[in-house]
Amino acid sequence: MPNASGPDRIPALDDKRPVLSLLTSHWLGMLGVALVTTAGCSWLFVLPLHMRGRVDNPYIGLLAFIGIPMVFFLGLLLIPVGMYLGKRRIVRGFAVVPNRRAIFQRVALFIGIMTAINLVIGSQLTYRAVEQMDTNQFCGQSCHVMKPEFVSHLTGTHQKVACVDCHITPGASGWFAAKINGAHQLRLVAFNSFPRPLPSGLASNRLAPSAETCEQCHSRERSSGSKLRVITGFKDDQANTRIDTVLMMQVGGGKAAGIHSAHMGAGVEIRYAATDSTRQTIPWVEYHDAAKGQTRSYVTADAKPDAIGSLPHYTMQCADCHNRPTHTFDLPDKAVDKAMATGDIAASLPFAHKTGVAVLKASYTSDEEAAQKIPAAFEAFYREKYPEVAAKQADDIRRSGAALLAAWQRNVFPEFRVTWGTYPNNLGHSDSPGCFRCHDESHNTVAADGGAKKAISQDCGLCHETLAVEETKPAILKSLGLLPAK
Repeated sequence: MPNASGPDRIPALDDKRPVLSLLTSHWLGMLGVALVTTAGCSWLFVLPLHMRGRVDNPYIGLLAFIGIPMVFFLGLLLIPVGMYLGKRRIVRGFAVVPNRRAIFQRVALFIGIMTAINLVIGSQLTYRAVEQMDTNQFCGQSCHVMKPEFVSHLTGTHQKVACVDCHITPGASGWFAAKINGAHQLRLVAFNSFPRPLPSGLASNRLAPSAETCEQCHSRERSSGSKLRVITGFKDDQANTRIDTVLMMQVGGGKAAGIHSAHMGAGVEIRYAATDSTRQTIPWVEYHDAAKGQTRSYVTADAKPDAIGSLPHYTMQCADCHNRPTHTFDLPDKAVDKAMATGDIAASLPFAHKTGVAVLKASYTSDEEAAQKIPAAFEAFYREKYPEVAAKQADDIRRSGAALLAAWQRNVFPEFRVTWGTYPNNLGHSDSPGCFRCHDESHNTVAADGGAKKAISQDCGLCHETLAVEETKPAILKSLGLLPAK
């Protein structure tokens, strides 16, 4: 038996070391503390799942709600068992009570090992958390205020492109700026003080520069030549007559003449001033061509030089025209046109286009109300006006009513005050000013000698050659074999 009067005597009740002594005297006690510590740290990382009370992935659920608690309680059980076994070994003389130095050495070693283990666990979880924050699901679904943009992204031309690829500037500085902005947005969401509707990227001045995002895939040096564009619509007559507008777009780019070359060609820089955050009213434009050594300024008749100087100025980039490259929202007639062109709304139903547009334009205060009233209103029209059609084409009517509801749900979000036309599309000029913000024949130069003014042209031929305008079975489509099958 060890000497009771020596430094390794059995601790008395008034000794300040008994708990630490017993904890460090048996490996089971140390293992218990290790399990409790690891489970506790892991629990902190899955705390949001506990607050939700559920998870979508069953394996994550097993880990969060069963695995971690089991490890935690197993550790709690092992601690007193280890302390008991350690005390018994000391009492029986199989072990001695460590002195203070030995205790602190064991504790320091334990803390060092557990810190390293939990750093590894934490770093992995943190990495996965950061990775998760860069997914489309996190941007569009975890952050519920982005629902309109997420829904439109699902059917957009860039639906396979991650949100971060367009909205975050590449590199560490861009990532850091995005997370700072995200923290600001989190505060707004937490206090329910975010603006409704949310401002667009251009309006908020938080959009990453196009040169560092869009142009990573769409090089301005690449020549795109000309491209055929067919715009399909339907008349409001009983037969829902199909009409097509056919344009040959002079896209240009690189050394090829066309839209892109004129606005963003080599040596070309365009600056402008806007009176509103959405940049729909532009009173001043400056065109600079370094290759030709030319600089021209254009102003509207009502623009005042002093006022222009106080307005925000911008350098033209891709997003000034392509402001809705994947988050596109339709107007009611365009939404119905698209659904009829794909066959989702049956063109065989009399006045389907006119009735569908009217149903979509009605006011609905919530998704629930729209889900009840839109299909019902469409079905009621045929039941009252065309009972024979309602009987023979009941399936077509139900399918078309469902397509109308889907169109409404893709474009209208009452809880965010997003309705038809909330977000104008600057590409083109049919639904919003778009190109005509500048190309309106009202932006003129002022010659220093008082000579003739020169306006920014509105000549259609600068951008496209018109091959057909709202024609039924255009000859050009017949020649190209692009007319739809009957």
